[in-house]
Amino acid sequence: MTVALAVASETHPATRGQAAATQTRPNLLVIESDDQTVKSMRVMAKVNSLIGAHGATFKNNFVNFSLCCPSRSTFLTGQYAHNHRVVSNKPPNGGFDPFEALHGTNNLAVWLHDAGYYTGMIGKYLNGYTNQPPVPPGWSEWHAAAPAAQQVYNYPLNNNGTVVHYGTAPTAFKQDVLTRKAVDFVDRRAPQAKPFFLWLTYTAPHIGGPYPNPNPPFDCQYAAIPAPRHAHAFDSEPLPQPPNFNEADVSDKPAEIQNRPRLSAGAIADIQRRYRCELESLLSVDEGVKKVVKALAATGELANTLIVYTSDNGYFHGAHRIPGNKGHIYEESIRVPLEMRGPGIPEGVSVSDLAINADLAPTIVDVANASPGLVMDGRSLIPVAQQPGIERGRELLIEEPSGSGLPWPSFEAIRTERYMYAEYSTGEKELYDRKIDPYELQSRHNDPAYAAVKAELADRLHQLQTCAGPTCRVHPPPPPGPTTP
Repeated sequence: MTVALAVASETHPATRGQAAATQTRPNLLVIESDDQTVKSMRVMAKVNSLIGAHGATFKNNFVNFSLCCPSRSTFLTGQYAHNHRVVSNKPPNGGFDPFEALHGTNNLAVWLHDAGYYTGMIGKYLNGYTNQPPVPPGWSEWHAAAPAAQQVYNYPLNNNGTVVHYGTAPTAFKQDVLTRKAVDFVDRRAPQAKPFFLWLTYTAPHIGGPYPNPNPPFDCQYAAIPAPRHAHAFDSEPLPQPPNFNEADVSDKPAEIQNRPRLSAGAIADIQRRYRCELESLLSVDEGVKKVVKALAATGELANTLIVYTSDNGYFHGAHRIPGNKGHIYEESIRVPLEMRGPGIPEGVSVSDLAINADLAPTIVDVANASPGLVMDGRSLIPVAQQPGIERGRELLIEEPSGSGLPWPSFEAIRTERYMYAEYSTGEKELYDRKIDPYELQSRHNDPAYAAVKAELADRLHQLQTCAGPTCRVHPPPPPGPTTP
């Protein structure tokens, strides 16, 4: 499609159009956080005002596989995990090496590079990347946080094949270093005739390091580490405790959840401590987004840049007795932020249609008019932003295939507008009617009133399990509601 709709921006009048006069294909900027929940977006005032308020906020956006490397592989291929086959963070079934063997010369960066884009990666790449090759195929510019991907001090960065060590001074705080590199990238590339694609991947709010922290705050041991200037910003922030927090009755859940003891007072206090550190760590990301957007405005390219803000997966903070981590079917793990502004995106739109991380590559390819080398399972979200409601009835596959190496059973699940239905490798099942049970407190998989619903969802799930391309983008009539006595 040809993108023609421009959105409002804060572009400086004196510089607006400076670069757009020489190139009209949109620039592409994807900003990705690590382990960020949707609810934490409430502290991202700058992201919300500069991206969401000037574009579209997708309220029901999910990840196909809630784990770092499989999720990022979906971003780079536009495919569900069962198709791109990177199903773990480490070999033999996941991590950088299997991805490189399967898709190293056939992924989003390569497609955009072949389409004439100047491509850049700044931040965390794929788990297990250890600077070999020094710069993977498809990337014009490379600044990878490797191999110590999560360290925020005393870490190496691979700058275009040369590994540079950053120390423990406050100025070496990683999120700020990544922001400075991104601003420099925009300052150099935005005025050029050749459009750019930049993937800026912050490591916050993932658990960081080193421990002990060489700078304030000193209470974020084995948690996300904030910038020193944000130490203690949320010291009095209460830990949210929705109805599914430390769930009292888990008899309807799989054995893996049933076997978890209720969280102790000490465990809850530790979750709260880590939660506060995560929120504090996001403030540097929020500031960084503002600086990058400001740089785009100064070069006159803000209106000609598609900006996407998202996360690779969600995270638990005590829901269903899960103190941390991800990789389950529940909303806290699979629902992630997605805000988008730029050419083709109306201003200030809230979109309720279901979306998934497999949609990002098709959206970018659509805007760039590039040719993908793989059959993608997602769809472009540009028309969805322009006409919210056109994806009503969509069904998403949420999966954790065998071989993930995670310490709980693998599963396949289907997420519709109303239901979440899952089947586990153990034979266990779950079914939630989110219309009446948004916190997934009572599985209906054994409820006779939901027998027809369960049968319909099971049939559709079994079709999605092997879907590819168009068969992953189905819109059947909604499943029946529960029967009444």
